[in-house]
Amino acid sequence: MDKILLEFNDATISNGNSSVIYNFNMVVSEGDFVYIIGKVGSGKTSIIRTIIAENSLHSGSGRVCGFDLSEIKERNIPQLRRKIGIIFQDFQLLMDRTVHDNLEFVLRSTGWKDDIEIEKRIAKVLDDVGMGTKAHKMPYHLSGGEQQRIAIARALLNDPVLILADEPTGNLDTETAKGIMELLCRINRESRTAVVMVTHNNSLVETYPGRIFICSHEECQEKLQ
Repeated sequence: MDKILLEFNDATISNGNSSVIYNFNMVVSEGDFVYIIGKVGSGKTSIIRTIIAENSLHSGSGRVCGFDLSEIKERNIPQLRRKIGIIFQDFQLLMDRTVHDNLEFVLRSTGWKDDIEIEKRIAKVLDDVGMGTKAHKMPYHLSGGEQQRIAIARALLNDPVLILADEPTGNLDTETAKGIMELLCRINRESRTAVVMVTHNNSLVETYPGRIFICSHEECQEKLQ
């Protein structure tokens, strides 16, 4: 039986001081590919922020990678986030340093110290996303699709059990978005890394099957297949 990585029960999801989703229930296990869809302002991103303990959980229960979100201490949040790979719509790469140095920065800031192991890990994740020859490049010399592949490589650095992708194809053309989706699906399939993806692109949801949660009218419920 696959290990449960993420579980919400009757949770209230908030965005700052206001509640945006009530009675939220979700279970995500190893190997799952889950979409969260809905209109702008329906609470999709607030769910992602709650998962990484950026937004507090005030009622109901939530557990992520062994951490209780209603009781997690500030000092333990970095430990939680090391188990999760996060991919953003706008890439959020550091533009003043090379691809290699972007990835090295993340590794060193999450406790890696051995120079040889750092170099091996950077080479491995870049190869995994088809960017093995781009380590020396500055991010602004890369296309949008290449920058997103680097962002995925960054998300893979600490070998996460769960990837959160917030509109990862939102700034990409159709063909580039297809390549990013195929990459995420391959990672999910080969390593059984669970993926939770926020999107408003219904064609992606139809093309790359997964479980679907629909956010609407202060609710977010799983669509029955």
